[in-house]
This record gives sequence, structure tokens and C-alpha cells, in this order.
Amino acid sequence: MKLLGWKTIVATTAVTSLAGLTLAAAPTLAASPVPGSAHVHTARHAQTSAALSPRELSALPLTNRHLTRHEIANLAVVLNAYHAAEGNSLDPDAFFGSFAKDGVFNDMVAGAAYRGTALADVPRYMAGLFPDVHRELKRITVNGDTISIELAIQGTFEGPLQSPAGTVKPNGAKVDVPTADFWYLRNGKVEKFNCFVGYTKMYADMGVNIDWASAVNKH
Repeated sequence: MKLLGWKTIVATTAVTSLAGLTLAAAPTLAASPVPGSAHVHTARHAQTSAALSPRELSALPLTNRHLTRHEIANLAVVLNAYHAAEGNSLDPDAFFGSFAKDGVFNDMVAGAAYRGTALADVPRYMAGLFPDVHRELKRITVNGDTISIELAIQGTFEGPLQSPAGTVKPNGAKVDVPTADFWYLRNGKVEKFNCFVGYTKMYADMGVNIDWASAVNKH
């Protein structure tokens, strides 16, 4: 199991933020929760049109099912962005197209921001790291032009990760990363996307542990 120093871990976080770990997949949906669990499952992806049918809406883990047409349209935009960034339906241009001209994706944990054509690079890089990446939506709250989502990013570590300490070789490990996404829309486009990724859990799943001793003995 590879150990990285504290400074390396911080730098690696910035590197892996480019992977778009909070962006990289279509939602996993279901008609009803799994007993004893807050999350849901289904084999079907969200419709990639501008509208969502009542059946599709019923399959989502929404906190409020009395949505306006405007809110449903906004939700469709967000679900389409996830779908365009999923490992098995990757479409970086479509993901980029979900954003307004001045739209931005903020990786809040790594302190990185992506705009313009760099938005398309995020899911493309992620698919190279976790080719089967997808996300499991656990809770969706829609409030006008703001959509908040609790989720888990899941996938298999099959692509090399370039870090300041060298290349972390893929080992086939499964990752299950707690994440929170906050989408802000304007006129049917994403104006701002703030995401919070559980990097510590992600690194542990990948077999990379934080070396706390190096931080204590750095003097």
C-alpha cells in the first residue's frame, strides 16, 4: 500500500480534482428505496431530453415531489450533465454544453475551478482513471434554480494516476466516495457547479494512505 507525504497528498488532491470526481457519471435511479437504506438503484438512466416524465420523476430520490415545470426542466439539465460524463456514455462536448458561456465548475475541496473548454476535459480525464465511473444519487433537493444532491461516486481504479510523488499504478480497487453537489442554473444552463468530494475516503479505497507522520515530523 503506497504512502504519500502530507504535502504530496495536498498536491495530489489538486491533480485528481481535474479528474472531476464529482462529475463523472450518470445517476443511478430507482422507483423505490432499498429497505433499510437511504439510497436507491435501477438499471435505467435518466432521459436525455429536455423533459422528465412522471414515471422518471417517481424513480428519483426527491425530497419534494411537487416541482414546477421550471424546476423539472432544471433537473433534466443536471441529470443530462451527469449522463454525458458517465463512463459508458461519455460525451465531453455534451457535458460542456450543459454550462452557460461563463459557467464554472468549482472543486471546493481541492480549491480548483474549471471554465470554458476545460470543462470538457474533466469527464474525459475521469473516464481514463475510472472507466466505469458512475454515481449513485441518494437525495435530491430542487429549489427553483438551485439543485442540491447527496451522492456516492463509484468506479474501478483502472487508469494510472499521475501524482507529484510519481505514478500511482491502478490496482482494480473499487471506490465508493461520499460527495455533495450543488448546481446553480440560469436560463436553462449551469451557471455554477460547486462540488465537495470525500478525497480521504477515495484515496483509502485506491490503496493510498495519508502519511500523518511526515506532517508531524516536517520541521
